[in-house]
Amino acid sequence: MLPEHFSLLVLGQGKTGLDVVRWALPHLGSGDNCRVSSVTVYGGGQSRPNDETRALEEQGVSFVFGTETVEGSYDVCVASPGISEFSDFFASARAASDQIMGEPEFAYRLSPERWCAVTGTNGKTTTTSLLNHLLLAGGLDASAVGNIGTVATSRVNDRRDDEWFCAELSSYQLATTEELHPHVGILLNITPDHLKWHRSHENYAQAKLRLFRNMGAGDLAIVDADDEGVAERMDAIRAFGMRLCVLSVEDPRTDDAAFVAEGKLCVRLAGEKITLVGTDELLIPGAHNVANALAASAAALFVGVSADAVRHGLRSFSPLEHRIEPVAKIDGIAYVNDSKATNTDAVLKALTAFPAGNVVLLLGGADKGTALEDFAAEVVRHVRAVVCFGDARSRFLEAFSEPAAGEGVEIAAADHLADALDVARSIARAGEVVLLSPACASFDEFSGFEERGERFKELVGQIAARA
Repeated sequence: MLPEHFSLLVLGQGKTGLDVVRWALPHLGSGDNCRVSSVTVYGGGQSRPNDETRALEEQGVSFVFGTETVEGSYDVCVASPGISEFSDFFASARAASDQIMGEPEFAYRLSPERWCAVTGTNGKTTTTSLLNHLLLAGGLDASAVGNIGTVATSRVNDRRDDEWFCAELSSYQLATTEELHPHVGILLNITPDHLKWHRSHENYAQAKLRLFRNMGAGDLAIVDADDEGVAERMDAIRAFGMRLCVLSVEDPRTDDAAFVAEGKLCVRLAGEKITLVGTDELLIPGAHNVANALAASAAALFVGVSADAVRHGLRSFSPLEHRIEPVAKIDGIAYVNDSKATNTDAVLKALTAFPAGNVVLLLGGADKGTALEDFAAEVVRHVRAVVCFGDARSRFLEAFSEPAAGEGVEIAAADHLADALDVARSIARAGEVVLLSPACASFDEFSGFEERGERFKELVGQIAARA
């Protein structure tokens, strides 16, 4: 629990940190009705003052720039997600604070009712957005918060009593949770990612499982048992003691389940089967999105949305920006933006949305150092050509050279995204798909996957204008 009155330390002056500060401002002071006695922000080693920090300083917030050594003592520290719990910065703040936590944990302690939480290596944003869409379709009050872009704490001051939080939670955000207790928790998959932050894959996986640590018999966990990383941890998940809805392509024959039968999405809760819509009625393509839709549907039904409302919501939910997003069709070639695919598992899932051998795939960007041998062997079974670009180009070219030759897949190289698109256009044939699904971070060329996706769409638009 949070103290009734506390001094607040915030680590990081990005969006998350400053949104926590803005939550605190109405509560800041020394009077009986004030909850926060002081707010101090340590921006980090590379931090500098800017217009936002200067405006907040005028409202009583203290900022410390250019250092990661925290001085003083504080009741509560909220750390931004980019700051690893294994970093010296985090350790310094922990030593100076009675309590330290990530932002979603802080938001939960401020406003603990009606949380649905979604985590996994891939699919979190789509599933969170779809779940929020289904709740709204059912007439419930809901907001999508967390890693999806809206900081949960920023919604707390204005949150309505009956409002559901559909929270996308990353491994960074879950790693330091202690009291977070969602009524519904969804775990989509666990594949290697963010190893620099977590220091090991097992630390990363355990951070995901923290989602369930406070759930009980009245709560529902929805887990994709077809995912290898989840399946090997099923015993540990069951040990938490909440109801378990097993998600699988085939009926797992459990009282709580989500599966596909005769081409239709089905959910069974407490032994009662509900048939929803055909997989071909979903507007979001790919086998992975069938799993995402099953997870969101089971959660929505569990919290009280009617089956008819879920059916309507599933039929009306459109693809999200940068996630297998159709951009244009030019000279019979479809261009698709999947810039959000920043790891290899996300790319493999995206490829299931298209006929095998029909894709010219754009791979590259800032190299995450992920092992590529198995990935390359799987990709060449689904594509006709691969264009490797950016900082990771050389390593991709090396990984693909042998398996591509074996499958007759064309491999090409490009310097940057615009060059890669030009190469892909020269290779692609009518009836094929040029897919940006890069398996890499974007920071060699862009500020984030969003800017990369926007640039891709802009470039495709220029091609369309010339066609």
